[in-house]
Amino acid sequence: MRNQLKHFIHGEWVESTGSETYDVINPATEEVMGTISMGTKEDLDKAVAAAKQALPSFSQTSKQERVEMLERIAEEYEKRKDDIIETITDELGSPQKISEKVHYSMGYNHFSQAAESLKDFSFMEDRGGHTVVKETIGVSGLITPWNFPTNQTSTKIASAFAAGSPVILKPAEMTPFAAIILTEIFEAAGVPKGVFNLVNGSGEVIGNGISSHPDIDFVSFTGSGAVGKKIMENASETIKNFALELGGKSPLIVLEDADVEAAARAAVNHIATNTGQVCSAATRVLVPSKMKKSFEEAVLKVLPEFPVGDPREDNLIGPLISKKQWDTVQSYIEKGVDEGASLLTGGTGKPEGLEQGYYAKPTVFTDVQNNMVIAQEEIFGPVTTIITYDTLDEAINIANETIYGLAGYVIGNDPENLRKAATGIRAGRIKVNDTEADFSAPFGGYKQSGIGREWGDYGIEEYLETKTILGFPS
Repeated sequence: MRNQLKHFIHGEWVESTGSETYDVINPATEEVMGTISMGTKEDLDKAVAAAKQALPSFSQTSKQERVEMLERIAEEYEKRKDDIIETITDELGSPQKISEKVHYSMGYNHFSQAAESLKDFSFMEDRGGHTVVKETIGVSGLITPWNFPTNQTSTKIASAFAAGSPVILKPAEMTPFAAIILTEIFEAAGVPKGVFNLVNGSGEVIGNGISSHPDIDFVSFTGSGAVGKKIMENASETIKNFALELGGKSPLIVLEDADVEAAARAAVNHIATNTGQVCSAATRVLVPSKMKKSFEEAVLKVLPEFPVGDPREDNLIGPLISKKQWDTVQSYIEKGVDEGASLLTGGTGKPEGLEQGYYAKPTVFTDVQNNMVIAQEEIFGPVTTIITYDTLDEAINIANETIYGLAGYVIGNDPENLRKAATGIRAGRIKVNDTEADFSAPFGGYKQSGIGREWGDYGIEEYLETKTILGFPS
């Protein structure tokens, strides 16, 4: 059992002013794995006051001081590797291989990259006798999702620290323990009092409190579009700035000259990684009509490479986060069948032999039309759709027929067609031939996938204001 009934405010673990608690469920066992306190408005006010008190001194620290602090954090983060992997495996149900390769490593890379980006970052520019200065935006409120307990949390915190912004973090209540470990890492790394504050709690109380608090200058949120709209509404009361990383329904365009088996493996990997609970996952696979049969055969061939089961065993697909999410995924599979799509594999119910835990069958629909619900709405589970096209222009049009624009993927060989597809997809991040992630490159979406960018120097920019000083040279 993991229990943390305190919040971290002004450098200390303090009792909550309320008595409400929340039981965190291990989705693989459906058993309680720990308990946290649900914060109150008073707890949040204390955290904001601590951050506000820390702002004058922390915002004036030198770039070198903040680089060294981020490097110390990365060092301490490495020391907690086993704890982080075990915790995410338990609270998220992430298979241990994914907990290490994805969740642990992404958190580490964000702190390391922020330090590197900060070294070359310029906060002052001389413009012919005048000066443009970039200063910290102020106190930042961070609201992070359950599906990546280190990735989104670490990129937001690292960017804020690099910019000299004290923060208040509200992690998702379903996966709070990775954030608690991060807090312990910051303690060990000597982060000054008040620069980092952690308040666990609900979105209704703490989330809404952050986005509407008059002493919070900036809000960074990752999550659903509905909550993103509420944050925009709350933020408008005090005209505070915000960054939103929201949902996605990303396309994967398979070109005619692509290796069919490699493309099928990439498509399956998108619904296998994190059990498909990834906002940037490619869940609309666009294949040439003449390749449809061979692609379907390839999918069925590679799917066994991604076994479903106990995350502490040698599996690559774990359970969904909760019973509620499992029910949601089941309802989408039912909708797909009702709409006339064909089930290539999978379907409703749990995989054989996995009755305990929120496991879902990896499901692939074919004969899908892009206007179907399963091709337009974010399912957030191990479900993908195969859509056929006849020309590359048609594929690009289909790819863009969505309210989202977070990511896009292209697989093939011809450089001209790769470039045409990559530039034609209206999304914030395009990956060609499943290339590795670059943590210095910006991440964020077009359209209803969000506002603003994270990662690297673009992430640091979000936590800065621009000041022009006329008549005073740098």
